[in-house]
Amino acid sequence: NRDIQPGQAVAIMLPTGRDYFVSFYGILIAGAIPVPVYPPARMSQLEEHLKRHTAILQNCQAAALITVPEAIGVAKLLRAQVDSLHQVITAKELSQTIGALIKPASNPNDIAFLQYTSGSTGSPKGVILTHANLLANIRAYGKAMEIQPSDVCISWLPLYHDMGLIGSWFGSLYFGIPLVIMSPLNFLARPQRWLRAIHRFRGTLSAGPNFAYEMCARRIRDQDIEGLDLSSWRGALNGAEAISPKTMQRFCDRFAAYGFKRESMMPVYGLAESSVGLAFPPLHRGPVIDRIQREPFMQSGRAIPAPVTETNVREFVACGHPLPGHQVRIVDATGATSVELADRQEGRLQFRGPSSTSGYYRNPDKTRELFDGDWLHSGDRAYIADGDVFITGRTKDIIIKGGRNIYPEEIEDAIGNLADISKGGVAVFGTTDSETGTEQLIVVAETRRRDEEAQQTLRQEINAIATDLIGMPPDDIVLAPPRSVPKTSSGKIRRASSRELYEKNAIGKQQGSAAWQLARLTITGIKPAVRHGCRFITAGLYASYFWLVLSVTAVLTWIAVVALPIATWRWPVMGSTIKLMRRMLGIGFTVQGIENLPATDQPCIFVANHSSYLDSLILVEMLDRPVSFVAKAELQGQLLARLFLKRIEAAYVERFDQEKGIEDAKQIVQQARNGRSFLFYPEGTCQRMPGLLPFHMGAFTTAADAGLPVIPLTIRGSRTILRPDTWFPHRGIITVTIGEPIAPSGLQAESWSEAIRLRDATRQEILRRCGEPDLSHERIIV
Repeated sequence: NRDIQPGQAVAIMLPTGRDYFVSFYGILIAGAIPVPVYPPARMSQLEEHLKRHTAILQNCQAAALITVPEAIGVAKLLRAQVDSLHQVITAKELSQTIGALIKPASNPNDIAFLQYTSGSTGSPKGVILTHANLLANIRAYGKAMEIQPSDVCISWLPLYHDMGLIGSWFGSLYFGIPLVIMSPLNFLARPQRWLRAIHRFRGTLSAGPNFAYEMCARRIRDQDIEGLDLSSWRGALNGAEAISPKTMQRFCDRFAAYGFKRESMMPVYGLAESSVGLAFPPLHRGPVIDRIQREPFMQSGRAIPAPVTETNVREFVACGHPLPGHQVRIVDATGATSVELADRQEGRLQFRGPSSTSGYYRNPDKTRELFDGDWLHSGDRAYIADGDVFITGRTKDIIIKGGRNIYPEEIEDAIGNLADISKGGVAVFGTTDSETGTEQLIVVAETRRRDEEAQQTLRQEINAIATDLIGMPPDDIVLAPPRSVPKTSSGKIRRASSRELYEKNAIGKQQGSAAWQLARLTITGIKPAVRHGCRFITAGLYASYFWLVLSVTAVLTWIAVVALPIATWRWPVMGSTIKLMRRMLGIGFTVQGIENLPATDQPCIFVANHSSYLDSLILVEMLDRPVSFVAKAELQGQLLARLFLKRIEAAYVERFDQEKGIEDAKQIVQQARNGRSFLFYPEGTCQRMPGLLPFHMGAFTTAADAGLPVIPLTIRGSRTILRPDTWFPHRGIITVTIGEPIAPSGLQAESWSEAIRLRDATRQEILRRCGEPDLSHERIIV
């Protein structure tokens, strides 16, 4: 009835409560686009707060703003600045409207809502999230968390924040579980209310940023939580800002006596551009902390595990594995081209998946910056180890405090307007508190006033401005003499340099002339540039050498195998050639469990995980007997491949013609009974992301029907050296572990159930040794 058309944006600036839920769903049902914006913490800051949202309302072309009655008068002033904004209304006014429901048609790719990542007036970015994006993310993290009807979600997280909106509210709705929700202000005033709610309602799932766990560990008194029982809490998600290992330890230790289980603590990683969640750890694992050597990490970004006795270390928290159907990769952190890095090498984190945004609303420039092909930049730096994502920092100057993104420019501008502060002489940045591991907000402001009374007044004014803008005061204010704040040649504030000076306690100290500072910065920048250039050139040269050696080896091996007249000669020739190639490439290779190999005259079924195209080469070198590889039937249509595979007696399986596939399987079983050994990759394919896929049944039905033992082969390290879908190899070591034979029972009448037993036992053995996540939830293969 208020003439809101499908596809128009409607902003919601409401506190947590019933009005928020009703308004959000009303906008969705009308076919419009909800745009959550956060309300002011105090009514005294309402006008300035709304002015800061002008850019957001202009960007999304909001047709209406739903807010609290106290804000109506001031909010209507925005109409002069936002041409599209025709209505400023309250939820009560909307709920009193009676009319017929005309529900517009919708589809999965319609925009569900816009999540703005910036509250600044300079460059707001509205993340486009479709219904398909949100459903994909909710389903994925639901699988990761194994959400059940018996679960209960407890949340104090703001509904304008994706972790509260999508993670708590939408997830609870989708899975049909109770949601107990409270105002963020109630939590901030008395953190024990959060824990009391978990106790009272037997909450099982509840999330919060790192600072929330820190507040609980430090501020709650024993007398405030007498009788508290947190034993029902199975998923304590910690995300939305940098995660401190010390905070997690303090929280776990502090509340262990109240039933909290360490394995319930779940450090997670996500971002608005991936709806909300991107990486979750396995259930019931508890926090995993990676202690790495500080100097190699600082110098070259190598995350080398530190010995137990090492004290000069950095610690990073494992945020788990990518959600089902999602992928991440780490690329060169300084280069212009995106070269994927090896495990334990820090770089820029990129991601893709069904939850990923298509871009920023009406912001083509920022959208172009977001994408690298079909990968998206996260804005974070990270490394991967054993399939776990370890976030190490941010690539931008955004300060994350209290679960909110704080952008320095608007605070700097407001403080610069003070009479005794140098305009353009204010730097705002974040730094990590060494004790708590949490982000601290620092303000450095230039002033000529040096008397104590005047400086105290300035500090009070700066505190008031910051509180009005972001709802909290700075952690530290440094009043420095003029020309203390480093700037670029164009006059822009250099926040990273300001942070370095602050951490060295060098703010305001003589830094030398501008020419000397520029020269010094230039000199210090030469070494990293040269190091990066050398590393990039070295990687490129090695890649060229790698493919040259591999190509020459492939040609020579093909000629030898096709030309040799005696079959027993071909396998050792292949093994020797591959061994020479591997050594030329500097690839290490070790074999464990060699004693588990059956005698060469005893046929068996070898089963291996598939991590890289190098796997077959390594297995040919390792195995001391000829085996028949099981290949897809399509390769018979390729002349060169067909000639080679025929000479090494490979077997083919038709994947698309069911009757022909059954016939091929019968032939393989018969050949196995006649004494031939086979090698299967039961995953069916290899992928670039770490993880063990579900197993096809072919290898195990063959073993059960032929009465042959299954020999599990676990390959580790080949994916790091050469990931599928990449042309950049890395040096490394490949380890193959030969597991103990798993023999069938020999009962032909129960061959199918026996095949399932063989599959499950083999997969469990390989999963235990491969050091990669279990991707059995991706799909079930029969």
